[in-house]
Amino acid sequence: MGFILIAGPCVIESEDMVMEIAGTMKEIVSKYDIDYYFKASFDKANRTSLSSYRGPGIEKGLEILKRVKREYGLKICTDIHEPWQAQRAAEVADVIQIPAFLCRQTDLLTAAAQTGRIVNIKKGQFMAPWDMKNVVEKVRMSGNDRIMLSERGSSFGYNTLVVDMTSIVEMKKNHVPVIFDATHSVQKPGGNGTSTGGNREYVEYLAKAAVAAGADGVFMEVHPNPEEALSDGPNSIRLADVECMLQNFTKIYEAVKSA
Repeated sequence: MGFILIAGPCVIESEDMVMEIAGTMKEIVSKYDIDYYFKASFDKANRTSLSSYRGPGIEKGLEILKRVKREYGLKICTDIHEPWQAQRAAEVADVIQIPAFLCRQTDLLTAAAQTGRIVNIKKGQFMAPWDMKNVVEKVRMSGNDRIMLSERGSSFGYNTLVVDMTSIVEMKKNHVPVIFDATHSVQKPGGNGTSTGGNREYVEYLAKAAVAAGADGVFMEVHPNPEEALSDGPNSIRLADVECMLQNFTKIYEAVKSA
C-alpha cells in the first residue's frame, strides 16, 4: 500500500476555487507514487456559529465534485452528516467521510457502509483510540471492510487539542489504514469566539511525527489564501506550501516502510 493523501479545501467556497485547487493538486501528486483523494465538503453542519458559511449544499456541491472527477480524473472524498446523504454522496465520492463528532452514530455508519465506498472515520476528540474498534466493527458488520481511521487530536481542557502518537499504533491494531489529520489536529475549537482558531505552524511537525509513528497517510486542508478561507483558515495549509511538505512526508514514509 502506498502513501495516502487526502487533501483539498475545508468547504466548497466556489466552483472556480475548487477547480483551481484540484488542478494544482493534480500537478503536484502526479510527481509522486501516492494514493490521492481530493477532499471538499458540500456542507459543514458543525460550524461554531449559525452565521458561519456552510457550503453550497448537496446538489450544487456534488455537481462541482463531479466536475473535478470528470476533468482531472481525481478520486473524491467528502463528508456526510445524515444517513440519507450517504447514497447521494456515493454517486460521486470514492471515500465517504464520517466527522469526528459523529463517529459513534450507528445509523450514519451503517448508511455509509452500505454504499460500498471506502469509509474514513475520524476518531472523536472524546474517544480513546482503543474504543474505535467498536466503530470499525459497526462498519464491518454492515458488510463493508473498506475502512480507514483518522487521528485528529483529543480534547485537552477548553479550546485545546493534543495529539497522542500512540493513538496511531493503537488504531492500526484494527488492521485498517490510519490517516493523520494534520490540520484539524492543530485546531482550537471555538477558540476565536464565534469561529475555530488554529496553529498552522505546527502542521508539518506533527504530520512528520505521525508518519514516523506509522501513519499510512496524511489528511490536510489546503487553500490558496488561508487568511481569506471561509472555514478553518487558521489551520489550513497554503496551497503553495503543499509540495514541499509532501516531499518530506513521503521520504519519512518510505524510510519507515523500508526499516
